[in-house]
Amino acid sequence: MLNMDTLTLKLRGMGCASCAGSIEQAISSVPGVGECNINFGIEQATVKYNPQKTDIQQIQDAVDAAGYKAYPLQKQEVIAGENDEEKAVRKANEQDLIRKLIVGGAIGIILIVGSLPMMTGLEFSFIPPWLHNPWLQLILTIPIQFWCGYGFYVGAVKALKRQMATMDTLIALGTSAAFFYSLFVTVFPDFFINQGLNAQIYYETSAVVITLILLGRLFEHRAKRKTSEAIRKLIGLQPRNARVISNGKEIDIPIQEVQLDDIVLVRPGEKIPVDGEVIEGTSTIDEAMVTGESVPVKKQPGDEVIGATINKTGSFKFKATRIGKDTVLAQIVRLVQEAQGSKAPIQRIADRVTGWFVPGVITIAIATFVIWFYATKNITLALITTVGVLIIACPCALGLATPTSIMVGTGKGAENGILIKGAESLELAHKIQTVILDKTGTLTEGKPTVTNFITVNGTANGNELKILSLAASLELNSEHPLAEAVVRYAKSQEVALTNVQDFVAVPGSGVQGFVLDRFVQIGTLRWLESEGINTEILQEQKDTWSHQGKTVIWIAVDRKIEALMGITDALKGTSKEAVRVLHKLGLEVVMLTGDNRSTAETIAREVGIESVYAEIRPDRKVEGVKALQKQGKVVAMVGDGINDAPALAQADVGIAIGTGTDVAIAASDITLISGDLRGIVTAIQLSHATIGNIRQNLFFAFFYNVLGIPIAAGILFPFFGWLLNPIIAGGAMAFSSVSVVTNALRLQKFKAY
Repeated sequence: MLNMDTLTLKLRGMGCASCAGSIEQAISSVPGVGECNINFGIEQATVKYNPQKTDIQQIQDAVDAAGYKAYPLQKQEVIAGENDEEKAVRKANEQDLIRKLIVGGAIGIILIVGSLPMMTGLEFSFIPPWLHNPWLQLILTIPIQFWCGYGFYVGAVKALKRQMATMDTLIALGTSAAFFYSLFVTVFPDFFINQGLNAQIYYETSAVVITLILLGRLFEHRAKRKTSEAIRKLIGLQPRNARVISNGKEIDIPIQEVQLDDIVLVRPGEKIPVDGEVIEGTSTIDEAMVTGESVPVKKQPGDEVIGATINKTGSFKFKATRIGKDTVLAQIVRLVQEAQGSKAPIQRIADRVTGWFVPGVITIAIATFVIWFYATKNITLALITTVGVLIIACPCALGLATPTSIMVGTGKGAENGILIKGAESLELAHKIQTVILDKTGTLTEGKPTVTNFITVNGTANGNELKILSLAASLELNSEHPLAEAVVRYAKSQEVALTNVQDFVAVPGSGVQGFVLDRFVQIGTLRWLESEGINTEILQEQKDTWSHQGKTVIWIAVDRKIEALMGITDALKGTSKEAVRVLHKLGLEVVMLTGDNRSTAETIAREVGIESVYAEIRPDRKVEGVKALQKQGKVVAMVGDGINDAPALAQADVGIAIGTGTDVAIAASDITLISGDLRGIVTAIQLSHATIGNIRQNLFFAFFYNVLGIPIAAGILFPFFGWLLNPIIAGGAMAFSSVSVVTNALRLQKFKAY
């Protein structure tokens, strides 16, 4: 979406999943709003809008008009978690629910006991007749109907103003029908008696249904907190203070006051406050809570450290490089929140059904009343069936079916070091058939080392070091991992580097430029040959190194081959196992690399990959992805470099290595924070588990309503004389929402292979 700003709103007044749908519809109807996702679990809305067509105030006004409240959050607030005020509001809402439940439960028991003789047709000697006095029951029911049930009336009125019908509409209609019918019977009993009808009251039905639904809301409220547990865990990782060295003194300051380039001291056992680069000292860091990597990582000067990770052994100083909303932890929290609020394609089914569901239920309820009343002339039967239909038809379970599973699934992914950008990516991952793996930085460590260096003219007169100086000076301007290896090697040989003029990087081929007025080219055999340079002189040495699995780069000076370098990039310890498990899952695994074929095939044999595409230029990687997609395959691309970004974007699911470049991560759908390829397996298995859970939830919700509504409407009464008591309908309705959330919470027990 072009020219779109992103706004995060904190929401107030949401009582259930249908409220989230109402707010989403209200915001989406504002001209200029391109996308709106509601995170019901943390009560936030993420809105993408065109600032030239609308503004924040108009969006807030739309939420207000729908009967809710919203206020914008700054980026640092989005990842700050629940503040004291929000905790107080949540606690107050929960306590209000509990108070209403206590009152409703106590009165409801009295009403049911008083109505037992009428409900069962039996005599109970311990129940005094006055307990069923209509006027007494009216007085007892009023506080439940209009205090405990106040929120349902408010929600119904909000919906009516927007010409909508929601769950609150059904509850308000159903309980009001029972209450006001009973009130009419209480005030005008002779009207029914004179027509030969039984002057039956149903105060207990209204009271108990409201109480049971409130009980379901309380369970849902508490279960909802569990679905967002991953967010709270992540936010809770961040320490409150940092020990900063200023003017030679150690000062403890709040983490919010840490500035870029501040020098921070961390002692053993302490959490690292912000992201930075080690400048003094060594230690091992437990990064499990952020990357999912269980083995502590050794850190020394020049290495990066991540905020919220735990220092294990030594003290060290580091320079703050990312603070506030820019830290790795803050970005993880933001991505998880956005993913939890996004919609999976499978949810569109539930959204379409929910859109016509409530009006359809109201229509069925009216038809039920009319049919039974005209068929039997029994207004009591007509009323019971009508109220039962209104009460049991709960769209809340449908509304909860997908979002709760998505929230738990994406949260579980974050706990395992897997960032999933959206629900669509999570859903699509379970359909993957082919996984394309880049080599450098994906299958390998991405930290290549120069192991061999040979020059055409040997070492006489310092020739070798001169050529190395020219090559390293040129490579200093490149971001490629191989270039970094050349520079590191040159520095280890204490070679002086100099400035470069007219530097040019040729994607997938090499680099060139002028160093000390000499034209230097470093790159692949194919590129230099295409430039008309004769490479025969070192071909034999190149073949030997390539068969050893080494990457070979050629160095030409003034269009003449001068040297050859052999570079080794060690395989990641988990690459072989990851490929094995991917094959075990029935997935095709392909290597796509710009490296020479001999080296690529050696690495592929070592990890167990049969299909290899080597010497592929970056622009051709996209063509490789497209070719597999044209075969009808759902393709995942895994990479870490800038040159992988186009292929990551083209793939059905782009999976970036978190240790790679920001460009690759931005182009991906899923990010493996630790760089462990086993995360691919975990992501795919998590997708299978989440989508399976969603399907279970949708089945339960649909099956419940498909079965429940006809029974409530009295379809079994002509055959078996069975009627569904509205009280049971209310309990079943509350149970349906709770069961869906409880089923979603089972995902918290997910474990990878």
